[in-house]
Amino acid sequence: MFNKLSTSLIGAATAIALIGSAAAADNWRAWNIHNDGHPNTAAMDRFAELVAEKTGGEITVDVFHGGVLGTQPDAIEQVRIGAIEIGNFNLGPIGPMVKEANLVSLPFIFKSVPHMFRVLEGEAGNKVADAMGEAGLLPLAWVDAGARSFYSQKPINTPADVQGLKIRVMNNDLYTAMISAMGGNPSPMAFSEVQQALKTGVVDGAENNFPSFKSVGHYEVTTHYSLSEHLIIPECICVNTTKFNALSPEMQDAVRAAAEEAALYQRELWSVQSEQARKDVEAAGIMVNEIADKAPFQNAMSAVYDDYLAANPDMKELVDLAKATE
Repeated sequence: MFNKLSTSLIGAATAIALIGSAAAADNWRAWNIHNDGHPNTAAMDRFAELVAEKTGGEITVDVFHGGVLGTQPDAIEQVRIGAIEIGNFNLGPIGPMVKEANLVSLPFIFKSVPHMFRVLEGEAGNKVADAMGEAGLLPLAWVDAGARSFYSQKPINTPADVQGLKIRVMNNDLYTAMISAMGGNPSPMAFSEVQQALKTGVVDGAENNFPSFKSVGHYEVTTHYSLSEHLIIPECICVNTTKFNALSPEMQDAVRAAAEEAALYQRELWSVQSEQARKDVEAAGIMVNEIADKAPFQNAMSAVYDDYLAANPDMKELVDLAKATE
């Protein structure tokens, strides 16, 4: 009787301990705007797997794709206040609330995508990450979002080729200033309106990366894609700062390692997808022209930089750091 009772008590105690252990697991929610088939979707799923693996199940992540937890601006704010723990965000909309993040929105600040990663993984990137962390959005890793280039009904090889053209840009003063500095007419509008605007001639051109150019069908209503690579705006896997700081150092290392591994996976997938998108639009008849010398474009941005630094003098050191990075 005693042995049976002892066995029962031990079994019950074990069950209670296991239930308590399961209840103690920290479950996080993650926001992602992209859908199935996108490199970021695969990478965020991989991140969730790696977090569970590297933390021994102490932290689990449920990723909600397709922006189902809200728009990107809403999700950014939710991560900042801790309503959502993780987000895969573009740095463009973070710039207005964290001025250091606006570094990546300066035209031609980066020489190439690899140069962008060297900047963000160096001293300049540390300053950006620290400022974002203070705002509640701590970057765990940087992911690729490609380089944005011009597409229109004619090739663009110099700033003079932009003169007089109506170019759709995202709604950001730096982007409108960029087009104006080349003599063009910036036309901010919702991304969903661009296809019809290109088709009807409301705008003469727009700008984006190869995967987006292909996926939304803009290649169907233009003829040329010019590799200006004027904007290279990365994305991040960001965590709520308070939530992350509450973890033990071991758990912090595990979560950060999971994000860094997932980011490398994303970069590989992005490279493959971007290369394929270029092949697909060229096969569809798009003329892709390389721009051998981007110096004239960069020189045309001097007024943009002068105006920006006059309004934001405390950003000069960060801008100089980025430019000095080899």
